[in-house]
Amino acid sequence: MRPLLILPLLAAASLQAADLPRVPAKSIAEKKDLLFSDDFQKSELAMPWHKVVPTFTVEEGALKGTQTRDVTIPAANGKPEVKAHAAVHGLEIPSKDSVVECKIRFEGASMIDVEFDDRKYTGAHYGHLCRAQVRLNGVTIIDERDGNMRNDIREMRNDPTKKDEVNKLLKGRQVTYPAKLETGKWYDLVVETVGDEMRVTIDGKPAAYLKSSGIAHETKSKIELGVAGKDGFFDDVKVWNAAPAK
Repeated sequence: MRPLLILPLLAAASLQAADLPRVPAKSIAEKKDLLFSDDFQKSELAMPWHKVVPTFTVEEGALKGTQTRDVTIPAANGKPEVKAHAAVHGLEIPSKDSVVECKIRFEGASMIDVEFDDRKYTGAHYGHLCRAQVRLNGVTIIDERDGNMRNDIREMRNDPTKKDEVNKLLKGRQVTYPAKLETGKWYDLVVETVGDEMRVTIDGKPAAYLKSSGIAHETKSKIELGVAGKDGFFDDVKVWNAAPAK
């Protein structure tokens, strides 16, 4: 397995290079109880899994995601608009602090991610809380609850006159670290979420880190795996509840 190459800091989506936080060298989370595990050796998915935005299938002992809603279809003939959206597969596993481990592989996918939601939370679109996105050239962490999915911010983004105000509100809610991954390679992805912090490692190497208030949401009722483009794979998914590392 090829190790992740961490490149010199470059400009990030919402923070300049000099402002990117240092990724902690050691884990921020201590694993407690194993809440879920799946190695996809059965042809049918385990009961906790459910489709959110199809399609996912089990192929050769791995979970394959393929984005099918790749273009927005306008409303017509009495049917509502269908917006382009990544393929999403969900797990109903409530947690607050957690460690999510899995293997990922790009086979044409443009993005693979691990997301946390709380559908009962009404302050952000669809209860989106936070996520870690992996691309071939970088790793992004987003606080969605208090950032881009917060309802009032989403509303303001429709008003061009409020662009500066929106940018101020979004400052520090998202970071992107450069990386270099390859298509066709399996990588070990770990997403640690403790309090208001999220840390990502790939193949055991620190890859991204964000400290932001929305990450501290008390009840992360769902974990969702996403794939944009064609195709992305997950394997050996494990979820633990966790405590802050000592």
